[in-house]
Amino acid sequence: MIEVPSPPESISDAKPASKSPPYLLLFLVTIVIGCGLWAFESELTLEGLASREATFQYYRSAHPLLVYLLAVGIYVTVTGLSLPGATAMTLVIGWLFGFWRGVLMVSFASTLGATLAFLLSRTLFRNAMTTRFGDRLPGFNKALAAEGAFYLFSMRLVPAVPFFVVNAIMGLTAIRVRTFWWVSQLGMLPGTLVYVYAGSRVPNLKWLAEKGVSAVFSPGQMAQIVTAFMMLGLFPLVIRRVLKNRTTTKPDGEYITTTESQRHDSHNSTHSR
Repeated sequence: MIEVPSPPESISDAKPASKSPPYLLLFLVTIVIGCGLWAFESELTLEGLASREATFQYYRSAHPLLVYLLAVGIYVTVTGLSLPGATAMTLVIGWLFGFWRGVLMVSFASTLGATLAFLLSRTLFRNAMTTRFGDRLPGFNKALAAEGAFYLFSMRLVPAVPFFVVNAIMGLTAIRVRTFWWVSQLGMLPGTLVYVYAGSRVPNLKWLAEKGVSAVFSPGQMAQIVTAFMMLGLFPLVIRRVLKNRTTTKPDGEYITTTESQRHDSHNSTHSR
């Protein structure tokens, strides 16, 4: 008789097949570029970028494809490694490429950078991120279990937690990469529209560096925009909570209101007596 080996007693006893970490090459290249950007961190401010305004315009006309690729690559690296300068770059891209092209570039570059930070937290830097943000992880897991993707969507719109913290902690949760991508892109789009529009409306970078976003939006308008973002972010959570309180599910999959459910439970209790 042929003996069949017994399976391991638990999943933890089974050793997964060793394989090279995914995206390792991309991570290494990004880290190398990021180190170079960190060395020139002062150049990523509006003042530093404004001092090279003529150079940007020349290369945009002479080498448009190269400038597009460099702008996207630098933006992905800055956001992926949580370096300062993303806001300034968003304004500059709006000024340099115009509104619609700028929105397209920033939307995909910011989402790719956020996903890169998410994957770095999940793989290469998981231990370090767990040590740094481990105290916040239970709260995130509880909110994700209760609200699902709506929770991530609201955090992208309501800046209660910095984006780099969201990217890092989400990498420690069980959320899928695909879900993280599309929810992040959708949630960050309103902010992208505002900042790219601000950049596209200024005549030159020097003026933008001196006045900032207030060169386009007054403080009152900015307050209205932030309030609108907060309402848009909280709206899905409120609707989900209302629907969750108002409905329950029957065994056959049909939905009944909470009042009907209570009546049904009361009738069964009376009948059993």
